[in-house]
Amino acid sequence: MAVIEKAQEQLFAPGRSARARYAELVVGRPGLGALLKYEAIVSLAQARVGAFGLALRRLLYPALLGSCGRNVIFGHGVALRHPHKIHVGDNVLIDDHCLLDAKGTGNLGIRIGSGVFVGRNTILSCKSGDIELGDGVNIGFNCEVFSASRVSIGRNTLLAAYTYVIGGDHDAGDRTLSVLEQARISRGVEIGEGAWLGAGAKILDGVRIGDRAIVGAGAVVRDHVAAGAVAVGVPARTLPARTS
Repeated sequence: MAVIEKAQEQLFAPGRSARARYAELVVGRPGLGALLKYEAIVSLAQARVGAFGLALRRLLYPALLGSCGRNVIFGHGVALRHPHKIHVGDNVLIDDHCLLDAKGTGNLGIRIGSGVFVGRNTILSCKSGDIELGDGVNIGFNCEVFSASRVSIGRNTLLAAYTYVIGGDHDAGDRTLSVLEQARISRGVEIGEGAWLGAGAKILDGVRIGDRAIVGAGAVVRDHVAAGAVAVGVPARTLPARTS
């Protein structure tokens, strides 16, 4: 079970320049050259609108990424953090104003398979964790996938709008301390192939969702869901299997 470092501890670490802290948080690589390359590409391409902006990002963003396949479209305002740990397959669309944040020390980062769609305003966020999206995954708008250890989403799985996959938690075991004074922990989340998560579903840390399972809209899932099962409600419960 991973323990998550607080963002403030990284951002305001003493004895280091503001440039060094910024580079560690956003660029993820040491050295002035890496910082200048990141800043030049982001300044030129990130905020450009229209077809010219799409063409610029398609041309320049792969130079920042760990790897990038063919026919990858980055929408207006797509932000990248620790981009050298982001790997993207072929025929992928990252819609407007998404954040791909692979930050962390010693993690592999974000791996996006081929044929993936990531909807507008969606956040893929690592905190020294890994996120893997299988081929054909479709993520609706305004979703968040967070990982402080490992979150994997299997092939051809659909996440409807406003879905949260939360691969991290707070340790609230000591009731004499506030939650923020205690450790943050992560066991990760695994979602199988061909699953469907309805709008507004929330998948909590440590959960496994089986292949082709369905999670109802607005459900809060805190226990495992078997392959092919249907889970609904708050907290989510598995519906009895239908008989013919």
